[in-house]
Amino acid sequence: MKLGMWMALLAMTTGCATGSPVGGWVASEPVRYHSASPPAFPRAALSSSVASRDSQRTPTSKGRPAKATPNGEARSPAVAKARPSALPAKKATASMAPVSNPRERVLATARALVGQPTIQVNGRRYPADCTALIEATYAQAGLKFRGTLKPGDNGVTALYRYARANGRVYTEGRPVPGDLVFFRETYDQNRDGRRNDGLTHVGLVDGVDPDGTVTVIHRVKRGVVRYRMNLARPHLPRDPRTGEVLNDMLRNPGPGQTHVLTGQLFAAFGSVLPSGAAKPVAVAVAVAVAAR
Repeated sequence: MKLGMWMALLAMTTGCATGSPVGGWVASEPVRYHSASPPAFPRAALSSSVASRDSQRTPTSKGRPAKATPNGEARSPAVAKARPSALPAKKATASMAPVSNPRERVLATARALVGQPTIQVNGRRYPADCTALIEATYAQAGLKFRGTLKPGDNGVTALYRYARANGRVYTEGRPVPGDLVFFRETYDQNRDGRRNDGLTHVGLVDGVDPDGTVTVIHRVKRGVVRYRMNLARPHLPRDPRTGEVLNDMLRNPGPGQTHVLTGQLFAAFGSVLPSGAAKPVAVAVAVAVAAR
């Protein structure tokens, strides 16, 4: 019982149901969880001012859809070929890509981490959490997220605030590789059995297929993986004609729980990196993305 309560507290603090220690930038801030978002989307208060970047002193696989574990954490299917890549040795570490463009450095670092069970970059090991993946990859572009937490925030909400204050948050248009991807209600964060948990998970855009399917790199319980998301057809796990994966499973299905796919749990994209070599790709977005 005590162990379960402890793991639930960790999940509430970080915003990811990994049961892992919180990231350094989160642990250094005073965080006390309470639901910071109403149904379907963050409150308008998330647009309130936070420390701006200038004021801070410190600078696809095509297998079957991934399934979720009982605790709500997404995992890959048992079929070997559906796994994004074989897991390398645990001590493997990603090195910062030798490129000058910040966006390309973020992408190269994230791609090097795919398949890794731990997040380790340039010799530094980060906590096993979705927000820590963003912290580790964006650090290669010189971005820090300190100063963005407000009372009641989790780590994902803090990243959302940062994007609102230092870039833009959008639900339609052109997602660019390297941009953030926010998800809502990927698990029952406050354990009340209702879809009222707001933002609970974050990843980054790896690329976009010609059919509009977005590939997302994110951290789940087993490590860093790639999932797919198609916002034009958010309720379909596969294309009924070709059998290609459109949306992976991000939440464990349960009684009355119909929103389990990446496209169904999508909240918004966030852009805070400067424009670079990564070319925007138009993606169709289904009507009423934020509606339940």
